[in-house]
Amino acid sequence: MDNKFFTFIKPYLTFIDNGNLYRKPFSWLYSLIAVVNLILPIYIFYNAVDNNIFDSPAKFVIVFLLVWIIIAFASWVSFQLWWDRKTKVTTTSVEGDEFVATPVFSHLIQTLGEWLGTWIGIVGFSVALLTTIILGDEANYLSYQIGVPFLETGIFFIILMPIYGFLVIVGTRFLAEQFRALSAIANNTRKN
Repeated sequence: MDNKFFTFIKPYLTFIDNGNLYRKPFSWLYSLIAVVNLILPIYIFYNAVDNNIFDSPAKFVIVFLLVWIIIAFASWVSFQLWWDRKTKVTTTSVEGDEFVATPVFSHLIQTLGEWLGTWIGIVGFSVALLTTIILGDEANYLSYQIGVPFLETGIFFIILMPIYGFLVIVGTRFLAEQFRALSAIANNTRKN
């Protein structure tokens, strides 16, 4: 049964079975998220200007500019993280592996955790520190002005944000490694 009627979609099935259907789109997704991270500081700046941040008292403007620099730095770090991982997601499985989607998905979980943990650690800590020191009780006003109302302030959050960031990175890495271990065991068992 090697005629075209029965084997017409064989290249497509091979594309699915060898994992390219999963790895390539995830690589494109990583590239897209990397670019979004570069655009994010511009959006935040636009949103702050739209909310008339520069009509606020000088201390709010100064803190906003410092926070914006921190967000721009975190966005640049995030861009580099996603850009680096986009090439690594394409090597999560090799030809002949039966379980090819699980390693790709576990890589996404790991990368999302690294990204989120980094943001929480850098931005959460820095914003809590700057706004608590400079603005005190008026810190929540700035969070709403720049359109990021979930940023919290106070000594409690200065201490907790790096811990939260670390726990997010470790927790998602652990979860991703469990998925990867299961698929590696399954793939190696099949080969033996």
